[in-house]
Amino acid sequence: MTTIELKCHVGVGPEVSGEALVTDDNFSARYDLDRIAGIFSRPQHKLAGLSYVDKIMVFNTAKGGVASAWMLHEMKSRGIAPRAILFNNVNPILAQGAALANMALCDRFDDGDVTQLIKTGDQVKVNPEAGRVTIRRD
Repeated sequence: MTTIELKCHVGVGPEVSGEALVTDDNFSARYDLDRIAGIFSRPQHKLAGLSYVDKIMVFNTAKGGVASAWMLHEMKSRGIAPRAILFNNVNPILAQGAALANMALCDRFDDGDVTQLIKTGDQVKVNPEAGRVTIRRD
């Protein structure tokens, strides 16, 4: 098993672990998700049809505004949410939404493009307070 340590900007939320779901696409909680079924529902999204529930989601950047932020809280309150979201760059609104939802979120990775560094299926541990992400892969 290979272990890779990544350094990022200090994030928000609790330390969590889980399976990665990765795309170089962008993310909107409002337009990309069916928040009742727990899947990516926008047909044009690269993860269309896949479940995001309990995943460590990895994206290029966030899109959308205030509605995306409160939707993270709503998803978490119903137990149909990802464990964490990692971005190359996130906007302040989505960071505030993650903080409100007590959802782990980090961005700005020192090692490069996080959508290339982490692969779907990797086991990932996110420590937002330390600005560290640990990848374990076979």
